[in-house]
Amino acid sequence: MITRLFGATGVNVAVIGQGTWGMGESRRAETAEIAALRLGIELGMTHIDTAEAYGDGGAERVVARAIAGRRTDVFITTKVWPDNASYAGTLRACERSLKRLDTEYVDLYLLHWPSQHPIAETMRATEELVRQGLIRFIGVSNFDVAQLQAAQAALARERLACNQVLYHLRDRRIERDLLPSCEKHDMAVVGYTPLARGGFHRGVIAEIAKKYGRTPRQVALNFLTRRPSLFTIPKASRAEHVRENAAALDFSLTPDD
Repeated sequence: MITRLFGATGVNVAVIGQGTWGMGESRRAETAEIAALRLGIELGMTHIDTAEAYGDGGAERVVARAIAGRRTDVFITTKVWPDNASYAGTLRACERSLKRLDTEYVDLYLLHWPSQHPIAETMRATEELVRQGLIRFIGVSNFDVAQLQAAQAALARERLACNQVLYHLRDRRIERDLLPSCEKHDMAVVGYTPLARGGFHRGVIAEIAKKYGRTPRQVALNFLTRRPSLFTIPKASRAEHVRENAAALDFSLTPDD
């Protein structure tokens, strides 16, 4: 798996990582979910994204089991839910996430959505978490350009590492203003739900896939990470989909493609 510099962090992160939305909601599915995440790690998809809201903390517990014994091999992202994003609430939420993840720190901590709590409170709390060594980097999710500017202005010592946003072939709105703004400020852009609901089995995506002997899903992931600022976190609970995602950057699209 290709890695590249993640914004201004100075850290190389897997371009294609692993999402966990929907995991941790069923005990019957946990064995397969853990196996899928472990396979992804073996294949180089070492950026694992989760959140306290996923499965009411269940996804974080699944991640904990998947990364057991491999903590130094992975880059873990989790998120504070907006309702919890007061100064004290952010500190407590992070402590709960660390306990569920069974780790002493997370690599990247995001505010999941813009919150009713003042952004200055949330950012001050995240800087305190960095100071304590409980998180390495600070980011946000689902922020527009103005909200990003306000969040960065609220930080006294740190820089925002990333903005995690919806980005797939049927929704490319971030390319107008948000992506250029993030690139201008050396901020990574992590696209979630990159495969939407599929439907790439015909048309130009299918034609390009046939040209390279690849799958339409692989063409989509390749395109959505075509710029140095772009990363993505598709979810996969089945081994065949994990392997498919991991091989999505083993070919190059031309400008015409």
